[in-house]
Amino acid sequence: MRIFSLLTAALVALALYFLVIQRDQLFAALRGSPPDSTQQEPAETPGAGVTETAAAPQQDDAEDSVPRLSVLAVKSVAQNVVSGALLRGQTEAARSVEVRSETSGLVVSEPLRKGIMVDRGQLLCELDPGTRLAALEEARARLREADISARATSQLASEGFASEIRRTSALAALESAKAVVTRAEKEIERLRMTAPFSGLLESDTAETGSLLQQGGLCAQIIQLHPIRIVGYITEADVDDVVPGSPAGATLSSGREVEGLVTFISKSADSATRTFRLEVTAQNEDYSIRDGSSAEIFVTTTTRQAHFVPQSALTLNDSGELGVRLAIDGLAKFFPVEIIRDSTEGMWIAGLDPEATVIVVGQEFVVDGSAVEVTYMEDPE
Repeated sequence: MRIFSLLTAALVALALYFLVIQRDQLFAALRGSPPDSTQQEPAETPGAGVTETAAAPQQDDAEDSVPRLSVLAVKSVAQNVVSGALLRGQTEAARSVEVRSETSGLVVSEPLRKGIMVDRGQLLCELDPGTRLAALEEARARLREADISARATSQLASEGFASEIRRTSALAALESAKAVVTRAEKEIERLRMTAPFSGLLESDTAETGSLLQQGGLCAQIIQLHPIRIVGYITEADVDDVVPGSPAGATLSSGREVEGLVTFISKSADSATRTFRLEVTAQNEDYSIRDGSSAEIFVTTTTRQAHFVPQSALTLNDSGELGVRLAIDGLAKFFPVEIIRDSTEGMWIAGLDPEATVIVVGQEFVVDGSAVEVTYMEDPE
């Protein structure tokens, strides 16, 4: 029994030795890996500091080896750009009138053919007077009779041989005769229809021998110099435009004309809530026609802007419209405002006076991306 107790004590002492003194070797044996040969930390060698110092340049080389995306860019310089409102409209004759007859009768004048220029006061249509001349002579004769009667009655009344009532009646008859003569003379004047202003004859005058009734059309005249260009401006832009503002228009034929704003309506159209705007331009050769479609540009302000291709515009993650610039080898997004656009490109505002705008490859980079910039010629 005593031997068994001694053996148990020896086994316990051995187990405690391995658990306390040789613990690392025991755990290494249980994991199946070779035990460490030493527990001491390696001593510092003279070259250790040099090795750690040399590691820093290697890390910088690794950063320099990050691939850069190649992009094309233009160096853009801001320019003064006129901004304004763009309207759709049409040309309109400065004056247009239909010359109509005030009386009835047969046309006795030779017709004038459409397309010719007529001067103010030029005869367009003349009607046969018929019995109007005879009626005028009769009215004048009655006027002479009434005049003699009125003078005689007035003298008799002043001498006391005629009553005041008779004198008043004679004077009334005289005034009535004068009115008849005036009506007859006016009727004769209505037989001749003349041009109210100088302009272009838009229709043939009435044919010889045709019967014109009262209100019948003799001719139509339009005045195309100067020409009016009419458009409708929105509520948002109407306050930025004043009469006298410079304006230009591009006609449907491609011709460009310049003029000045001469009228802005104070009352909005009830259906579109827009305001009528008129631009007056010179048309001395009458080459601009009435009713042609026109695109009107009205000047409002002058701003600094860059001209870039339309393809240079992009959107950021928030949906803002802008461009990406190359700054110190990195791409950066900048929101912009479109001032004007054309088929060649767009004028944008919101950038510094000088900017390097990425025009190819901007869709493949994000803010902070390293880029390798290749420059191209500025768009004209």
